Amino acid sequence: MPVHPTIYLDHAATTPLDPAVLEVMLPYFTERFGNASSVYRLGREARRALDRAREQVAAVLHCPPADIVFTSGGSEGDNAAIKGAVFAPGARGRHIVTSAIEHEAVLHTCQALTGFGVETTYVPVDRYGRVVPEAVAAAIRPDTALVSIMLANNEIGTIQPVAEIAEIAHHHGAVVHTDAVQAAGALPLDVRALGVDLLSLSGHKFYGPKGTGVLYARSGVAWAPQQQGGAQEAKRRAGTENVAGIVGLATALVRAEEEREREAVRLAALRDRLIREVLARIPESRLTGHPTLRLPNNASFVFEGAEGEAALMALDVQGIAASTGSACTSASLDPSHVLLALGLPAPLAIGSLRLTLGRSNSEADVDRIISALPAIVQRQRAMQSLASA
Repeated sequence: MPVHPTIYLDHAATTPLDPAVLEVMLPYFTERFGNASSVYRLGREARRALDRAREQVAAVLHCPPADIVFTSGGSEGDNAAIKGAVFAPGARGRHIVTSAIEHEAVLHTCQALTGFGVETTYVPVDRYGRVVPEAVAAAIRPDTALVSIMLANNEIGTIQPVAEIAEIAHHHGAVVHTDAVQAAGALPLDVRALGVDLLSLSGHKFYGPKGTGVLYARSGVAWAPQQQGGAQEAKRRAGTENVAGIVGLATALVRAEEEREREAVRLAALRDRLIREVLARIPESRLTGHPTLRLPNNASFVFEGAEGEAALMALDVQGIAASTGSACTSASLDPSHVLLALGLPAPLAIGSLRLTLGRSNSEADVDRIISALPAIVQRQRAMQSLASA
């Protein structure tokens, strides 16, 4: 069997480290290894690198550098934002409003907080996965401390009306958080325009290093740090800073923002062709997520009578890396909570496929997937039919 070069179509799960990002990181693993809290030269060099990285990230988010807290990734950022808002001195109460299609880092955090007397209202979405702002308004109570709605969904790519939701939430006096992990490099991250108080990012989603992240925490917002033990990050996140990782994250974010508009146009063209061809070539296939208000790199489908995991294995044999949904839930055999929230029946939700494009992808890659996928789905359907006969 011929060996095909790998086509990577799972950029929503993670992205390869940009070589230019690695280059700027390397000195901080070697000769510039100092602890940023130390006062001698090596420490001062590390501190200057952190300060520069904070300024770079703040410029992309259009906020003061003091509002940037470096974290270990999106999950920590979501946890810190939610718990910090609920347990902050002066918080309005212990009630959260979020959506039914949030990432597990949000949903599981809300579930865990039940044991601390925190209540959560999960607002539904429409058939495209959009949160209706009026539903958020109806869910807010006098004791609502936080409204947390993601900027764009990681599985189906649907973009949420966060600015409109934030205006509603602020009118009622609630703090607003958005998980923007999937949005970096694809959508504007101007926190002023979004109107949010807290925002989470993860470095490895935009060609930066794994284990790095950002929590934007607006100055003056009711929020309590969740990690104690030292005075790092202006006493907001204890622990010796990962200087190399932070330098890499900041460089990656700046590069992603510089290329965002141009790359979004290129990826959207590939995405639209991919969607058009898959729907035309595979009967009983359906696009999931909003047809237009979606991330420029996201094409997600369900196939009647097919099983997503088996299709992934068949694609992998042909050198195509894809996903059935969130990489954080890939070990689960249950249908995606996101697809169920859209109103899809469980048997159809099991036949899901997510294809997320990135910098390395081209028209030739789209050719490969639209050539391979119809036969794979057809074989899966035939096998399912035999098994049920």
